[in-house]
Amino acid sequence: MVTINEIINNPYIDKFLPEKRVSLDNITWQGYEQIFNILGENRAARVHYYQGILEIMTPLEAHESSSENIGILIHILTEELNLNIKSLASTTLKISNKKIGAEPDKCYYIKNEPIVRGKTVNLNQDPPPDLVLEVDITHTDINKTKLYQEMKVPEFWRYNGKELTIYVLNEGKYQESENSPTFPILTKTMVYDFISECRTNGETQAKREFRNQIREFFQE
Repeated sequence: MVTINEIINNPYIDKFLPEKRVSLDNITWQGYEQIFNILGENRAARVHYYQGILEIMTPLEAHESSSENIGILIHILTEELNLNIKSLASTTLKISNKKIGAEPDKCYYIKNEPIVRGKTVNLNQDPPPDLVLEVDITHTDINKTKLYQEMKVPEFWRYNGKELTIYVLNEGKYQESENSPTFPILTKTMVYDFISECRTNGETQAKREFRNQIREFFQE
């Protein structure tokens, strides 16, 4: 079965289609790998596979803008907090023995950055990224919360175009959190304000104001 996504209510999103998705049911792991290899690496589409569902998603401007804005915010935080970071962007994350495959919008090693520094990550041997970001403005048939929980990603951010949900792994299960354990000073309001500032006054101005906000926090 092939399903096409529906768009949530959001004036900004309604004007600009954020994503195109196609889902295929009852796909084996071997089928996923064959389709993945056929699609190749030089593509805009991102592929997820979980519990027999294979989803191919092509991000469009509204999706990419949100993803990039949050990614910029994360990098500013690591710089101002003096945290090392290894960015993998939408690198393919696969665990063959669990039959899980994902290409998130952004993923980062921060706490475990020294373990994977200077090497190609292999999730069959290395720990998963410390932080994964997914922008899902339209409906997805993949249960990404369970996917990344099973992948044992410590912190998972999910943004739907209006709200950010932060999931933190606790005893093998995700629990929603109002705050990020990676960035304790960060609030969701700060994320929303930054995205809004990027849209209204431009990214350069938004970055400058966000840096100042963080620095003022430590000066108090």
